[in-house]
Amino acid sequence: MTVKTCTKVNVGLNVLRRRPDGYHDLETLFVPFYGFGDTLTIEPSAQTSIEIKREGGVDWDPQKDLTMLAWRLLKADFPKLPNVRILLEKHAPVGAGLGGGSADAAFALRVLRDLGDLPLDNRQLAGYAARLGSDCAFFIGCPTAQGAPDAASLQPASEYGIRPMLAGGRGEILEPLDIDLSGYELRVTVPEGVSVSTREAYGSVVPRDRKAPQDKEKWLPLREALKLPAEQWKYCIFNDFEEGVFAKYPQIAALKQQFYDSGAIYAAMSGSGSAVFGLFRK
Repeated sequence: MTVKTCTKVNVGLNVLRRRPDGYHDLETLFVPFYGFGDTLTIEPSAQTSIEIKREGGVDWDPQKDLTMLAWRLLKADFPKLPNVRILLEKHAPVGAGLGGGSADAAFALRVLRDLGDLPLDNRQLAGYAARLGSDCAFFIGCPTAQGAPDAASLQPASEYGIRPMLAGGRGEILEPLDIDLSGYELRVTVPEGVSVSTREAYGSVVPRDRKAPQDKEKWLPLREALKLPAEQWKYCIFNDFEEGVFAKYPQIAALKQQFYDSGAIYAAMSGSGSAVFGLFRK
């Protein structure tokens, strides 16, 4: 079975506080984006194996790729899950804050559920996804990218949808948000040769509960800020990683300004990575 994955952008990313377990409580809006995506093929095999194809090669152990971890996670609970051959053709940029690896993991879970005929609905599968990564659960409900040969068989269950999702916790607590973005075009650019790891981004972020009181005056809860016209978002919706990342990578800050200079009504860094997106009126 072959599927084409998607990615996401974050409209707003509030790092609220560091938790006792080492993670951070977040507040963000996940929006599906289909301009990037990988091609994932999983098929039964005599032995489980993985091959990753990527321009320039990969700089991580394929055995530790999230798609392989997805198979191991399900195999532990469902021993009859067949051995598989995984072929992952990477096109989504790495370290860009677009969730490409998380999407691969979520789509792998969905394919493996079908191959193994596992008794898991989307909500249960999202629980497995959350164990693989903080934003993995979001992709359980995203349709495959247009043109995937089996897109119809992977339509989301009723409790999930293609709509943007408001995320809390460490990103795994999801709530569909009624927000109409149909009048806007989403453009995403990744600066060439720039990759920002999640660890690096968190190393320079200051959670909001540790900010000075004067900084807090401009903040609105994200749910409330998203109710405002999109033209006002630049004044009240922020990505808390930008300050630290921009200081180290000024080219990312410059890219955000370029979006505004070219007519974007809102622009921001996506997630904790190097990608920047802009919202433009159609």
